[in-house]
Amino acid sequence: MICPDHGVIWRKDPAIIINAYAKWSSQKPEKKAVVVYDTMWHSTETMAEAIVHGIVDEGVIARPIHIRSSHRSEIMTEVLDAAAVIVGSPTLNNQLFPTVSDFLTYMKGLKPKNKIGAAFGSYGWSGESVKLINQELEAMKFDIIDPGIKIQYVPDQDGKDSCFEFGRKIGKAIKTVS
Repeated sequence: MICPDHGVIWRKDPAIIINAYAKWSSQKPEKKAVVVYDTMWHSTETMAEAIVHGIVDEGVIARPIHIRSSHRSEIMTEVLDAAAVIVGSPTLNNQLFPTVSDFLTYMKGLKPKNKIGAAFGSYGWSGESVKLINQELEAMKFDIIDPGIKIQYVPDQDGKDSCFEFGRKIGKAIKTVS
């Protein structure tokens, strides 16, 4: 029987829970990507969609997650077993979009390991979001496989194609993870 200080008492076959904890604590990634983003005017969302399509084109599972449509804990459930975490943000006042900054702070506290990281974002004038996301991912010891992609204003077809190829690059990198 497993009796934690708080939570569910596990009376049947404790090996199920023990094995689950052993798997979770090993942080061995599955061959999947999580594309976590927020958007102001749908430009970053358009980029996320193209990146996801590129990852999937490489035969890798990709899960797009819009931050304001999901709870942080639900996002982290997906992140913890993903091989790659790709984070997207528009630049707002030379900074990250507040919800993206909040998510990165939350993720940093949970210390995910064995992750490929990449950044993308849209901007109007200055475009710092990609650099700032990369700094956060590097601080978490993610393996940054590309400097990232940023697009000014609304992605045109060339921009979408670049995002698709960025996704393919990520998909190829995931396939090499052991």
